Amino acid sequence: MTTETATPFDAILAEAQRRWQELTAGDRPWIRIGTGLAGEAAGGFEVVSAVKEALSRQGVAANVSEVGTLGLCFAEPLLDVQAPGGPRIFYQNVTPQTAQLIVSRHVAGGDPVAEHAIGYLGEPTAATNGIPHLDAHPMRVLEQRIALRNAGHIDPSELYQYIANGGYAALHKALTAMTPQETLGEVRTSGLRGRGGAAFPAGVKWGFLAGNPDPNKYILCNCEEGDPGAFNDRGILESDPATVVEGMTIAGYACNANRGYIFIRHGHNQPIDRTRAVIRQAYELGLLGQNILGSDFSFDLEVALTGDSYVSGEETALMEAIEGKRSMPRYRPPFPAQVGVFGKPSNINNVKTLAYVPEIIARGGEWFASIGTPPDRDRGINGSSGTAILCLSGDITYTGLIEVPLGMTLRQVLFDMAGGVPHGKRMKLLQTGGPLGGVLSASDANLDLVLDFDVFRTAGAILGSGGIIVCNEDTCAVDLTRNLIAFCQYESCGKCFPCRMGMSHLLEILERISNLEGTEEDLALMRNIGENMQAGSLCGHGQLGFNPVSSALRYFGDEFEAHIREKRHTGDCPDQVFSPRLTRR
Repeated sequence: MTTETATPFDAILAEAQRRWQELTAGDRPWIRIGTGLAGEAAGGFEVVSAVKEALSRQGVAANVSEVGTLGLCFAEPLLDVQAPGGPRIFYQNVTPQTAQLIVSRHVAGGDPVAEHAIGYLGEPTAATNGIPHLDAHPMRVLEQRIALRNAGHIDPSELYQYIANGGYAALHKALTAMTPQETLGEVRTSGLRGRGGAAFPAGVKWGFLAGNPDPNKYILCNCEEGDPGAFNDRGILESDPATVVEGMTIAGYACNANRGYIFIRHGHNQPIDRTRAVIRQAYELGLLGQNILGSDFSFDLEVALTGDSYVSGEETALMEAIEGKRSMPRYRPPFPAQVGVFGKPSNINNVKTLAYVPEIIARGGEWFASIGTPPDRDRGINGSSGTAILCLSGDITYTGLIEVPLGMTLRQVLFDMAGGVPHGKRMKLLQTGGPLGGVLSASDANLDLVLDFDVFRTAGAILGSGGIIVCNEDTCAVDLTRNLIAFCQYESCGKCFPCRMGMSHLLEILERISNLEGTEEDLALMRNIGENMQAGSLCGHGQLGFNPVSSALRYFGDEFEAHIREKRHTGDCPDQVFSPRLTRR
């Protein structure tokens, strides 16, 4: 518990608020440009250069910041202009040419370029005439943002901006008004379940580590994120890494841990750079290191990198990578809470899980538990509290990143928010939860599934990390399944025989079927291989590796039969399928 603060939090907060007031209501406009993953891919950095060049050429003074994603990936690059004390006006699909027009007309001349605007935030003024409110857009109208509360609004590399918007109030509350046991109790009360895929109760998992008396314990954050169709972990770290840093520090306090690692895939440069920037500033402000905010709690944190290894997202393989070894799962027991990284007790959570923690502590566990789905023991439903952060991609009108309350239906997400399938096509199937998840048909029953970890499991799919890939009527379910297994086969670390050989055999069979060379026996053979993988594999990669096949057979068995019996393709499938060379590691 805190006695006196060496660097009083009130002083830090006052400085943060002063800087924020200067940005939003000073004598200069503030221009924010989305340079997260989607913004970068769409040309966001070229827009930044064009804005700065236009400001210099016209002699206009303005603050320019790079921010993360608002989630409207279909509209990137996004640029918004906020005149001192006024609303923010957002422009979509900005090019270097339109950026120069916006600087000339809006920033310099005070005349918004309405024909390029997608919406505004703040109070309406004469400048917003003819421009809709951004929260009225279908992708935002049903959102409830908790982990993504600051995404697209603050400069992710400036810790003071995070603090000015409520950041570190939760850690200050924990250190000054709560014991570690009470802090852990709030997380348990919240019902927060892990957002990395397994959906294990976070408070229970923290309790395993808290009960270990070892004086040196680790908090680990997993941002390997190699799932095709998933980009929410990266989206958080490139938009608001400080919420994860604060969440990890609170976890350290609750579990009596003294060190942490944020594990990020090598090559994810913006999450790496922006996370390191806020960690450095947190040390400077006394929010990390020895005797945080004058308390008797000390916690050190750094970023650890890995190469492109999907399996390193498995928690024990992650620990191997941090230790500088090849990313391969360990045998269990012992479990990480007993013997983890460097042989010390450890706790591992996903980025999204830890990003919720500051708001849970600030608002209380009961508040978070009131959001989501209640338990239904008769149906084997444990309840899923909080929100889901979903990545929407594929054949859908509005692609992007959204945060919605658990309990909403897939239909609401895909049609009310994402606009359905464009060009008059029919929605055929959904691939959810990454390559180890499932293939769902777009039947009425499946579209009416509520977002709940256990409900998805009973439907033969996984909500997982939140990736949803939408496919229209032209998609061949057999070819899609082959592609998923090709990914899983390539990413198998090869340590255990059932996964190493099982994935290779599944891919060989699916290639035969895709090339119209399959036999009736192949379906039974794949089921037999899948059962052996599930029973004998060391980690979830092999244990769940048959999911894409089993779910595809469940919902699209007729397409497999068409390939095998009728020797014909279904959907928009090439006449000859060629896979990457089979790789057995």
